Amino acid sequence: MVSLTRVVIAAPSTGQGKTTIATGLMAALRSAGNEVSPHKVGPDYIDPGYHALATGRPGRNLDPHLVGEERIVPLLLHGARGADVAVIEGVMGLYDGRLGTDGFASTAHVATLTRTPVVLVLDVARLSRTAGAIAAGMVAYDAAVEIAGVVLNRAGSERNTAEIVRSLERTGLPVLGVLPHDDRLAAPSRHLGLVPVAERDGSVRSIADLGEQVAQHLDLAAILDVARSAPDLDAEPWTPALVPPSDSRPVVAMAGGRAFTFRYPETEELLASAGCRVVTFDPLSDAALPAGTRGIYLGGGFPEMYAAELAANTGLLRDLRAAVAAGVPTVAECAGLLLLAESLDGVPMAGAVPAVAAMAERLTLRYPEVTPTADSLLMRAGEPVTGHEFHRTRTTPDRDFTSATLHASYLHVHWAGHPQLAQRFAEAVHGGQLDPLRHHGDAEATTGLLDLAVNVFDGPRPAWLDAALHAAVDDASAYPDAAPAAAAIAAHHGRSLAEVLPTAGAAEAFTLVARLRDWRRPVVVHPQFTEPHAALEQAGHAVTSVLCRPEDGFSLDPGAVPEDADLVVVGNPTNPTGVLHPAAAIRRLCRDGRLVVVDEAFMDAVPGQPESLAGEPGVLVVRSLTKHWSIPGIRAGYVVGDPDVVAALRRQQTPWSLSAPAIAATVACLSAEAAPESAARADTIAAWRTVLEDALRSRGIEHVPSASSFVLARVGHGVHATLRDRGIAVRRADTFPGLDGSWVRIAVRPPESTARLLSALTS
Repeated sequence: MVSLTRVVIAAPSTGQGKTTIATGLMAALRSAGNEVSPHKVGPDYIDPGYHALATGRPGRNLDPHLVGEERIVPLLLHGARGADVAVIEGVMGLYDGRLGTDGFASTAHVATLTRTPVVLVLDVARLSRTAGAIAAGMVAYDAAVEIAGVVLNRAGSERNTAEIVRSLERTGLPVLGVLPHDDRLAAPSRHLGLVPVAERDGSVRSIADLGEQVAQHLDLAAILDVARSAPDLDAEPWTPALVPPSDSRPVVAMAGGRAFTFRYPETEELLASAGCRVVTFDPLSDAALPAGTRGIYLGGGFPEMYAAELAANTGLLRDLRAAVAAGVPTVAECAGLLLLAESLDGVPMAGAVPAVAAMAERLTLRYPEVTPTADSLLMRAGEPVTGHEFHRTRTTPDRDFTSATLHASYLHVHWAGHPQLAQRFAEAVHGGQLDPLRHHGDAEATTGLLDLAVNVFDGPRPAWLDAALHAAVDDASAYPDAAPAAAAIAAHHGRSLAEVLPTAGAAEAFTLVARLRDWRRPVVVHPQFTEPHAALEQAGHAVTSVLCRPEDGFSLDPGAVPEDADLVVVGNPTNPTGVLHPAAAIRRLCRDGRLVVVDEAFMDAVPGQPESLAGEPGVLVVRSLTKHWSIPGIRAGYVVGDPDVVAALRRQQTPWSLSAPAIAATVACLSAEAAPESAARADTIAAWRTVLEDALRSRGIEHVPSASSFVLARVGHGVHATLRDRGIAVRRADTFPGLDGSWVRIAVRPPESTARLLSALTS
């Protein structure tokens, strides 16, 4: 349990003086000798700037939409480390949240999540006894929200103020202060709200004056008593724990100054934890990017107010244009997008993205959740991301600009809610950006780690298989003949020779399929093994991803596949989820003119192999022998399907693509002698998996019931790296479309290895 003195400053509506009272209270408490931690409900960047000036600490946001409910208390505790009191300024009216969500992300929602008492600010410039009615209604509306007192703002005559105070007596709420009407205490505003503190001359003096006024007219001791009444919190402070991709400290150039004031402090903290050195530069005055820039972060702000000055800084604009063109990883949110555009209100900008920007008639204010359709620098296809938009400009064309090295968009994202974005950006900056479609578990199982990342059966090869492999090497003087392998495959599945094709593992099969036709709309059902998707993209095809979702148990919905898809690839059982789809569901994918490819690379790990389609016409089944038989270095696999499709694949295949050991392994592993050993291995995997799943279940760790040699578990962000630090390699899952960094894939291993994993997870 963590003790934190804290109070929320809220109001019935916008414009009541929340920022005036909250900022003045912060300044007054600081002047009285308190270390004050400032916080703001919602996505706002401007108010936290005033808070930071008042307290000398970073102003931080608390927004359940942006970061998730579960991170609100940890982020509050993180920001308040070492503070005597936390002051949380609300947003809009106390109960106003995201439209259509019954107050989600409202001040009341955050007050409830953080169990924080509320002080209500009432603008009484045009009120008398009605102030009491408003306060009474606010108290009665939601019993879960504790309103502990009232501050009257912009009060007029003593007589009217006394009338208001009497009207509040029936509510039982104490009046904690009365701030007189004084227009000098209001901050100037513009089209997006208040003018940022960095743009106001005399901000320090203004906030000091405000603090003096609040100290004079509010009962600070009574407000602190309210704040001390807040109960202890059962949570740990948030920590920006990312994995540095290398030992170097590459420079990330982060825009600042008067034109670029919008960014969350956690963004810089996350990048620092990921091994980056953040250097702030001012696009208005710095003639070039910082020396050694390896990444660029352009946050929000008001470049439209400084367009002429930005345009005059031609050296910096030239640097930005060249950096983006050279593939320097670049994130540009809202104002950053405008800076990278060709022009802003007719004034030349960097010209790094093919768009022109201009002021618009209407304000755009949205709280969206976006789901990308393609991978990019920050995001992955099918991975939902929450954010907000707040601007009065628009670009032509009106779209995002994203690639493997660029993310330019109006969308603002709080990276503490999506730390995988910071990790990906850092990896790109370090020069070690992962190609998610090419990342495999073997890259994780480095020397000295317990390997729970690679899905190879944990046991010795049978003696007869070793003998066959050695014999093939001894007889390597002749070119390999794949005919014996084809015969073994046909006999094993009861198919004709025309219906089977040995391949150099499943990877060659996917490459052959990708090059088979000029696919109009190839679809890959995700999350699944990424090699088919990568092969299709390498062959020049634009791939459509169809996602199986965690809320549905990652089950296959044939109706989600577009009707015009002429190629559909689906895993069964699927890597990494371990879900075994019913054969009937896969058959529903079949259409005239459509090829359905079923990746059954792990079907031999399923006892009895139910739901296999290898013996049926109408689909193309891809198999691999390498994992089940502990021979990943011997690329042995095959396809089984209709004769015309197999014949077309055979014509694409490079002569002698199969090595003699791969042919020998195929013959041996599909022989009658191998059948008992294959079944025994499947049974062993099932028994080990039961131990693993029971252990995860007993510890309350979310996981997907698996039919294969691995289990997908949701252990939380940062746990993958923590396990590495504790000597255990598991497969990161955020490189699979549809999954994020909270998931890992755990290879099934003997119980003693599982025990080590569970000890590391719970220690």
